Amino acid sequence: MKGKFITFEGCEGAGKSTQVKKLAKFLAEQNIDYILTREPGGNPISEQIRQMILDTKNEGMSDECEALLYAASRVQHLKDKVIPALNEGKIVICDRYIDSSFAYQAYARGLGDYVKKVNCYAVENCMPDYTIFIDISPEDAFKRKSGADKNDRIEQAGLEFHKKVYYGYKKTAEEYKDRFIVIDGQGGVNQTFDKILKELQKRQVF
Repeated sequence: MKGKFITFEGCEGAGKSTQVKKLAKFLAEQNIDYILTREPGGNPISEQIRQMILDTKNEGMSDECEALLYAASRVQHLKDKVIPALNEGKIVICDRYIDSSFAYQAYARGLGDYVKKVNCYAVENCMPDYTIFIDISPEDAFKRKSGADKNDRIEQAGLEFHKKVYYGYKKTAEEYKDRFIVIDGQGGVNQTFDKILKELQKRQVF
């Protein structure tokens, strides 16, 4: 593929969505061809799956079902949006991707290798070139966003669950250290973005 695939990861409230938008703005100002997308979602079918996953009415959803829904959304997203853009030579910026499944389902839900198995299409066909992990604990992240979103089933899973997510991210960053770029998320928005930009420019992403 001719393009570059850049993903952003972090605990709920880490500020990754803000940094994704800042990077998109920077690329637009530099006239660099890119697309901005997110997971779960990014296309009509995947957005419908997103609503199902996050709906607080679905509190009875099994962990395995949750992992499969994320994987299904991802396959559709890749085929409809990500892979075509990469083949066109664009930079793809994605707010969450497969490492969210590793952190949330493999580690926090305790599903382990099951997650890699159900995400085999993504693992074999489209892994990120670089993953920006905004490193901030769930305790500090939830303080920053004034608590969990009452309309988000995942955010409502409780602090102990999100501590496991954070641990999962740390372990995933160690496993995939060649593509992970760990950014201290304790600073201000502009300070954090400057760190991200410096690391991407160092790697000649653009």
